[in-house]
Amino acid sequence: MKRILIVLISFIGLSSVKSQNIDDAMLYAQDNINGTARFRAMSGAFGALGGDFSSLNINPAGSVVFSNNQIGFTLGNFNIKNDSDYFGDKKSENNNTFDINQLGGVYVFENEDKKSDWKKFAVALNYDNQKNFNNSIAVTGTNPTNSVANYFLSYANGIPLSVVNGSDFSYPDLFYDEQQAYLGYNAFIINEAADYDNVTNRSYVSLVPNGGNYYQENSIETTGYNGKLAFNGSAQYKDKLSVGININAHFSDYRKSSSFFESNTNNTSTDYLVRRIRFNNELYTYGTGFSFQLGTIYKATKELRLGLAYESPTWMRLFDELTQSVSAVSGNSTGELTPDNVNPQITMIYEPYKLQTPGKYTASIAYVFAKKGLLSFDYALKDYSNTKFLPKNDYQDQNNLMSNVLDTTNEFRIGAEYKIKQVSLRGGYRFEQSPYKNEKTIGDLTGYSGGIGYNFGNTKLDLAYSFAKRDYQQQMFSQGLTDVAKINSKNNSISVSLQFEL
Repeated sequence: MKRILIVLISFIGLSSVKSQNIDDAMLYAQDNINGTARFRAMSGAFGALGGDFSSLNINPAGSVVFSNNQIGFTLGNFNIKNDSDYFGDKKSENNNTFDINQLGGVYVFENEDKKSDWKKFAVALNYDNQKNFNNSIAVTGTNPTNSVANYFLSYANGIPLSVVNGSDFSYPDLFYDEQQAYLGYNAFIINEAADYDNVTNRSYVSLVPNGGNYYQENSIETTGYNGKLAFNGSAQYKDKLSVGININAHFSDYRKSSSFFESNTNNTSTDYLVRRIRFNNELYTYGTGFSFQLGTIYKATKELRLGLAYESPTWMRLFDELTQSVSAVSGNSTGELTPDNVNPQITMIYEPYKLQTPGKYTASIAYVFAKKGLLSFDYALKDYSNTKFLPKNDYQDQNNLMSNVLDTTNEFRIGAEYKIKQVSLRGGYRFEQSPYKNEKTIGDLTGYSGGIGYNFGNTKLDLAYSFAKRDYQQQMFSQGLTDVAKINSKNNSISVSLQFEL
C-alpha cells in the first residue's frame, strides 16, 4: 500500500503573531556600498569629501561642496556567486541582476547677504538602493543525524493535541509555533507519543525513521531592495565649516522563496513511516521606515579636510506574508515529490511589527592635492547589539539574544583619485568586521574597487568595478534542524553614472 500524505488546507488568513528572529533583523541592520560609480570606485570613502550624491549617505554636509547645480543617475549590474559546503557536499549558485543604483539632484546657491558668515547653501534629493536582495543559494548534502521532522517537533512539544490537530482552533487563530506544529502533524511527519498525556506529557514523536543519513536539499531565492530617499540640506560657514542634515525615508520590498527536500532509505516496509518530505516557504516582507543623519566637514587647511557624521537608528514598520506547504511520502511509495505537486498552500498575513536598527558614527579625513587628486579615509563604528524589535516587551527573548550574540563593528574605507586632464583614475579598499561575536555566523567582509571617469565639461561619465567577499553560515531552519552550510559569497558589480551640470 502506498500513502502520499499532504496537508489538506488552502486559504488566506490573518494572524496576530509571527516569530521574528535575528535573521529578519540583520536584513535591515546591514548595508551595502551602493550608489554612484565614483563612490563605488573609491569604496565609499567620502565622509570628508562630499561633492557626490552618494556621499550624502555618509555625511550630509557633502551637498554644499558641489560647485553648481547637478542631476545624475547610476545603473548597475550585480553578480553574486555562492559556494556552499554542507557535510562535505559542495554546490555553486550564481545570480545576476541589473538595477538602478542611484538617482538624485542638488541645488546650490550663494548667500545674497554679503555680510553674513554663512556663505553658501545647498538642498538635495537623492535616492540610493542601499541593499540589493537578489540572491540565490543552493545547498545539498547528507545529514548524518538530523531530519526536518525535528523542526516540527521543536514547535509541537508542549502544545495540546487538540491545538496541533486543529480540533480546538482554526489555523488562522493559531500562534506561529502552533501553526508549524500543525503543519508537521497534519502532513503525518510527527505524531503524538504513545504515552501522550494532555496534562503532564504533551510530547510528540517523529514518523521519519531513525538511522541517520538524511539526504537534504535546500534551494533559496531572494529578490527585492532596501531603498533610501534622502531629503538633504547643508550650509557653509566662512569657507571652512560645512554642516548638513538628512531626513531619510526608507522603502523595503523583500521576497524569499525556499524549497527544502529530504529523503531517507532507513525504512523499506512500514507504510506509515516517512521516506520523502518537501517543505516550501514563500515569505514576502515589505514596509517603510525613517531615519536622520547629521554631519560636518571642516577644511583645516587648503588640502586637509576632516569629517564627522552620525546616522540615527532606522525605525522600520514591516509587514509579513507567509505561504507554506508541506507534503510527505510514506516509506514504500515509489512516487517522487516535486515543487509542482506540493499542494495545497497556506498563506498567512501577519500584523505589522517594528524594527530598530543600530545607529552609526563615522569619522573621516581626506587630503586633496590641488587639482591632481586626493586620498580619503573613513572609519565607522556600529553597535549591532542595539538592534531591537519593538515593542521591546513583546520580543524580549529575541532582543536579549541579539544583545548577547551581536557585537560592535569597525569599518575602514580607503579611497584614492588621480586626475590626468579630463580623466580621473580611482581605486579603493574596504574592510568590515563581523557583526557577530563568534565571527562565524557572518564573517568579516573584504572589498576592492576601481574605476575611471571622464569630464566632458557640463557632463560627467563614470565607470566602476567593485568586488567583495564574505563567508557566512546558512542555517537550514531557525530551530530543530539548525545544521549549517558554510557559504563563501563573492560579489562582483559594475556601475555606470551620468551627471549633468545645470
